[in-house]
Amino acid sequence: MPELTRRRLMKAALAGSAAITFSGCSVLPGRANPHGPQHYTGAIGLPDGRFAVGAVAPDGSLLWQSPVSTRCHSGCNRPKTAEVVFFERRPGWAFYVLNSKTGVRLHRIEAAEGEHFVGHGIFSPDGRFLYAPANRYEPGEGIVAVYDSQRSYQRVNTFELNGIGAHQIILHPDGQTLIVGLGGILTHPDYGRIKLNLDTMEPALVLMDRHSGQILGRFRPSRHQLSTRHVDVAPDGSIYAAYQYQGPAHHLPPLVARYRNGHYEEIDLGVSVHQELGNYIASIVAHPENDLVAIASPVGGTALIFNSRTGEVAEKASIEDCAGVEALAGGDFMVSSGRGKLIRMGKGRPAIEIATLPVSWDHHLV
Repeated sequence: MPELTRRRLMKAALAGSAAITFSGCSVLPGRANPHGPQHYTGAIGLPDGRFAVGAVAPDGSLLWQSPVSTRCHSGCNRPKTAEVVFFERRPGWAFYVLNSKTGVRLHRIEAAEGEHFVGHGIFSPDGRFLYAPANRYEPGEGIVAVYDSQRSYQRVNTFELNGIGAHQIILHPDGQTLIVGLGGILTHPDYGRIKLNLDTMEPALVLMDRHSGQILGRFRPSRHQLSTRHVDVAPDGSIYAAYQYQGPAHHLPPLVARYRNGHYEEIDLGVSVHQELGNYIASIVAHPENDLVAIASPVGGTALIFNSRTGEVAEKASIEDCAGVEALAGGDFMVSSGRGKLIRMGKGRPAIEIATLPVSWDHHLV
């Protein structure tokens, strides 16, 4: 059974961060609510080269499809409303606000001059404020842009991350703390996807007060080239970070970390599993109903579920170009792939293909 590699435990939360106390860990509703209808939304590429956002039911049937101008990446539901937001990426010049029941476009909001979005965002618990990681691409500064949905998504604030390469953002169950994956990779729209600073990367998991923008904690991985990209949080407040390693391919460092009870530690899933993941994780999701966490790697063509407390791999499947993951009511996960497949995975049962649709799913499901 793999063990947590405590030799990689962060030295009392590097950069001077102290253990952080959270409270009120029941503010947010579970994503996999078994009551009422469910559907899952994702960015898709169409066979004719166009792009859209599409919604599917848990059985894989397509509910709606809404065209967008360019490739989108991920998004978030606005609480207490029938709205879903999706962000462009590479680079993200705008985000779209859609009716989550019909796909009808309600707004298209452009990034501020000199900035671009990075594909992710999250709302405040009351659904008013949207927090969107963005990049000031000339100086290479990561920020969180704040928008007021009650004022037609007008920009109302900007929080500094004091780092490069902001990516996924989520909200802690306390309803007050933003959790940001800071990838550490410098890019610029003029140079496409070229990574400009691999020797000097400073990735981190960042905790931030959503009201003031004050940084509450900054936790660095064991190697400077472990780009901290994707994050999630369990109902008990345990935070999970997923890495994409930018170093030599023959290195096989841990690709998952956990922050719990004041400790940031990396989880060693075993050398053979790390090889199958190809040093790259595209999504990480902690199931709200159990102790399971799912990850997916399109580079390795592998999706797996592990026990959040022991690090033991509970289930694993080979799925070509898999990337998106979301929790299903009842304890299982749905995995999407760039080949149009939707796969159901759960502990103690083989992966089951739910559907194959004539689309290319991007990296995330909402």
